[in-house]
Amino acid sequence: MTRLSRLRQRLSTEHQSFDGWLVFAAVALMLIGWVMVTSASTEVAAGLTGNPWYFSQRHALFVVVALVAAGFTLRTPLAWWRANGPLLLLVSIVLLVLVLFVGREVNGSRRWLSIPGIPFNLQVSEIAKLCLIAYLAGYLERFLPQVRRQWGAFLRPLLVMGVIAVLLILEPDYGAVVVMTGCVMGMLLMAGAPWVRFVLILGGIGVLGFYVAIAEPYRLARLTSFSDPWADQFASGYQLTQALIAYGRGHWLGMGLGNSVQKLFYLPEAHTDFVFAVLAEELGLFGAIGVVGLFALLIYRAMAIGRRAELAGKAFAAYLCYGIALVVGAQAFINIAVSTGMLPTKGLTLPLLSYGGSSLLISAMMMALLLRADIETRLAQQKAKPVARRETEAGRRVPEAQGVGK
Repeated sequence: MTRLSRLRQRLSTEHQSFDGWLVFAAVALMLIGWVMVTSASTEVAAGLTGNPWYFSQRHALFVVVALVAAGFTLRTPLAWWRANGPLLLLVSIVLLVLVLFVGREVNGSRRWLSIPGIPFNLQVSEIAKLCLIAYLAGYLERFLPQVRRQWGAFLRPLLVMGVIAVLLILEPDYGAVVVMTGCVMGMLLMAGAPWVRFVLILGGIGVLGFYVAIAEPYRLARLTSFSDPWADQFASGYQLTQALIAYGRGHWLGMGLGNSVQKLFYLPEAHTDFVFAVLAEELGLFGAIGVVGLFALLIYRAMAIGRRAELAGKAFAAYLCYGIALVVGAQAFINIAVSTGMLPTKGLTLPLLSYGGSSLLISAMMMALLLRADIETRLAQQKAKPVARRETEAGRRVPEAQGVGK
C-alpha cells in the first residue's frame, strides 16, 4: 500500500457513522463567521446603538437558534420532507405573496417579514430555497423517467420556478432568482435530462434575464459600475472600490484580526454582504483561500453524500443533497465574485458566514439535511450488506449441493 493510499484510507469516513468532514467544514465556517461579524461590526454597532458588541451578540443568538433548528431537522426523517414537499412549496409561495403586502422594506426592497416573538426579520426567499429543493427532489424521484424523455415533465419544475421568480422580482430580489434558477437547472441536469433542452432553455432565460437586469435603473447602474467602478468611485462604484481597497490592503497575511480600516464606515454592509472583503483584509490571501477551501470541502462532501445515496437507491436523498450543494456553492461563488468585482453587485449573503438570522437558520438546516441523508444512506448500506452476504453464501451452497447429488 502506497503512502497516498494509506493517507486516503486514514482520511476516509467510510467506516464512521457520519461524514465528519462535512461537520468540520460547516462548524468551522460558522465559527469563522461569528468572529468576522464581530470584527467587522464593532464600529458600526457602536455608532448606531452605543454597544460595540450589538451585532456580535445578535449573531451569537442566531447561531444558537440555527443549531437548535439543525438539531430538530437532523431528528426528522427524510420521508417527512419527501411527503410534505408540495405543501412546503405552497407555503413558501404564500409567504412570497404575503411579503409583498406586509413585508418590511429595507433599502428599497421588500423581502422581510416581522413575526412577533422572533428576534429577527424572516427573509422569505431563504425559506423558498429550501422548500423548492425539497419539492424538486421529490418530483424527480417520482417522475425521473418522464423528465428524461418528455418535454412536459421537464418543463413543469421550470414553470414552478417561473412563478417564484416573478414574486421574487417584485420584491425585488434578483440575486435569489439567479441562485434558485441555477439550482433548478442543475438538479434537472444531474437527473439526466438531455443537454439540448438546456441549450434552448438557457438561451431564453438569458434573454429574459438581460431584460430584467436593465428594466430598473439601479440594476443597470450595477451592471455598468462593476466593469469600471473607479469611473464613478463615489457613487455607483463606491461599494466595490472600497471592497477592492480592502483586498489590496490584506496582502498575503493580512492586517491582523480586528485591524481592518475599511470596516470603519468606509465599506457599506461590511458585516453582511461584504464580510469576505473584511476577512481578506484582516486575514490576507491565505485566510481568504482557507475559507474558500472550506466551502469547496463542504460542497464536495455534499456531492459525495448525494452520489452515495444515488448508488444506494435513495433518489430523494441524492437530489436533495445535489440541490443543497448547488445552492450553497452558487451563493458562495456569487457573494465572493461580487465583492471581488467579477459580478455586478447583488444582495446575497455568504452562507454560514455573513450576519443574518434567516440565512444562517436555513443554511444550518441544509447542513442538517445533508447529515441526515448521509446517516440514512449509511444505515441502508449496512442493512444491505448482510443480505448480500447471505445471498452470496446461498448461491455458493446451491452448486455444491447439486454436485453432491450427482
